[in-house]
Amino acid sequence: MFSYLAARPADTPRWPLGIALALAVALVAGVLIAAAMVRNQPLGPLGLAPLPAPSAGSADCTRLLTALPEKLDGGEMGALERRQLAAPVPAGAAGWGEPPVVLRCGLDRPAELTATSRLLDVSGVQFLEIANPGMSTWVAVDRPVYVVVALPPTSGSGPLQQIATVISNTLPQRDVDVPH
Repeated sequence: MFSYLAARPADTPRWPLGIALALAVALVAGVLIAAAMVRNQPLGPLGLAPLPAPSAGSADCTRLLTALPEKLDGGEMGALERRQLAAPVPAGAAGWGEPPVVLRCGLDRPAELTATSRLLDVSGVQFLEIANPGMSTWVAVDRPVYVVVALPPTSGSGPLQQIATVISNTLPQRDVDVPH
């Protein structure tokens, strides 16, 4: 009978096969270790484009920024660490995680806010959702300053709930300012 598998000659050493197997295992282990090291690297400063924010330097925004937490619950993303902002640092801004959750305080009243706007109550704060591709953008509209929170789609609602609680505890509620 004819066999397609050739028998290994008795005098063929096995050590080359052992070395090849050890090198393959070492390569896989090295790749896994490098990936873990890169993943655990601290995030660099977050660059944010400047936006018109006439009330960003107000006492209300200063009080809010001081009260914001160092970590947010990012749902599937895990804990989102507060990020240092890259210079020039826009006034009234904060960010967490990657992709970042971004808060901006003191912006102008959003043009989308009308007498018929649907508002969502989150932890006692009235938010207006602004259409923004690739992000979930919410504006707190019932406080002395407008506060915008932009969330990546993977963050879930946890960061908005946490920030809303801080807004509720820090800034006094006022009537929603809509054009008549």
